[in-house]
Formats: sequence, structure tokens, C-alpha cells
Amino acid sequence: MTKRLGWFLAGGLLVALLLAGVVSNFASGSPDGLDATARQGCTFDAAGAITGGSCMAQREQGHQMRDSPLANYGIRGIHNAALSNGLAGVAGVLITFGLGAGGFWLVRRREQKAA
Repeated sequence: MTKRLGWFLAGGLLVALLLAGVVSNFASGSPDGLDATARQGCTFDAAGAITGGSCMAQREQGHQMRDSPLANYGIRGIHNAALSNGLAGVAGVLITFGLGAGGFWLVRRREQKAA
């Protein structure tokens, strides 16, 4: 790997970590467009539970990963939402970078063996 490519990758990783760890704290906690659309036609109480009407959100089910350590854009056990969201973002970037780097390393090894 050339020195310039290494600096480029390190810089990109640093920018991604800063965005995930810092900027994610400013993300809106309001429902996004899909959630807002799914909730149209229903009425809700103060806690967000459906109290009447008819909407797509009534058929909503929990997903298989709802009990995982990184579910709901946070880290289970950390009760400070800003810290939890930021750390979850950093963990996501590092996991994604590691998987990508490992995949590229495997492809590179395979090409070297074939040559």
C-alpha cells in the first residue's frame, strides 16, 4: 500500500468517526418520513401508544435484532442518550471498516496466490 493511500484511508476513517461520534448527537429524535407516514390515520397517547384509528403502525412487529447490544441506535446499558448514540455510531464505523478491510485483504490474498 502506498503512503498516500494509507493517509487517505486514515483521513477518511477519522472523518467517518467524527461524523458518527459527534454529529450523530444532533440527529432528530422525531419520527422520520417512513414512521410519520406509517402513523397517519391513528391517534396516540402521550407515551406514543396507539389509542384509535387505522394505520400501518398497528401491524408493526419487533425485529429480530431488537435485543442486540446496538439496537435502537444506542448501546444497551448506557443511559446517557448522547453518549450512547455517539458510541454506537463509532462502533458501527469501526465494525464496517474492519469488515471492509478484511474483505479487501482476502480478495488481495486470493489474487496474489492465483498470480
